[in-house]
Amino acid sequence: MTPDEFISKWKSAELTERAAAQSHFIDLCRMLGEPAPTDVDPKGEWYAFERGATKTTGGEGWADVWKQGHFGWEYKGKRKDLNAAFAQLQQYALALENPPLLVVSDMDQFRIHTNWTNSVSKKYEFKLEDLRDAKVREQLKWIFTDPERLRPGKTRQTLTEEAAAKFAKLAQRLRDRGHDPERSSRTSSIALSSACSQKMSTFSRTACSSACLNMPRKLQSSFRS
Repeated sequence: MTPDEFISKWKSAELTERAAAQSHFIDLCRMLGEPAPTDVDPKGEWYAFERGATKTTGGEGWADVWKQGHFGWEYKGKRKDLNAAFAQLQQYALALENPPLLVVSDMDQFRIHTNWTNSVSKKYEFKLEDLRDAKVREQLKWIFTDPERLRPGKTRQTLTEEAAAKFAKLAQRLRDRGHDPERSSRTSSIALSSACSQKMSTFSRTACSSACLNMPRKLQSSFRS
């Protein structure tokens, strides 16, 4: 199947998630030149549709597609909430052996969330029409063949160190301008906290808190107040 054939077919499709998910995935495999689950693992031991999984919140569920050591994949119907799909997939992650990639799609969009331990999470997003781009298709192919190529470069330790360094530089600039040291620390902590809240992920905010823990006690109190 060519990219144009895939785009044309799925652009016009208005099927429900249940009716379309496996067909969409199989067509994607054909377009990328990758085997579908039943082509290579008829028992579903390491690559399967409808992989049963226990949710971290309790209860049982099913990941739409799973490939051991590569990804968990959750579909939603067109124009449905992909954030909800991602949240659902996160509940399955441990039962799916914590795959490095968590992928969600509504058949018009693809979102790839990286899920490596001790790495900053990164999100790759593509739309259906983007599949005409060979570089986009290459990144999608890496999901199946080489997830490591999608691993973010920054670790949690790196992010923590960067947050602490930003705090220290801001405090020093304020002191250089003649501001009271304690007031400077308080002002810079508020600025850093705002950056964490507005521009960073939940994980990054955790890194900011971790950076704060490595500061002197007086600075910690100003950061938290």
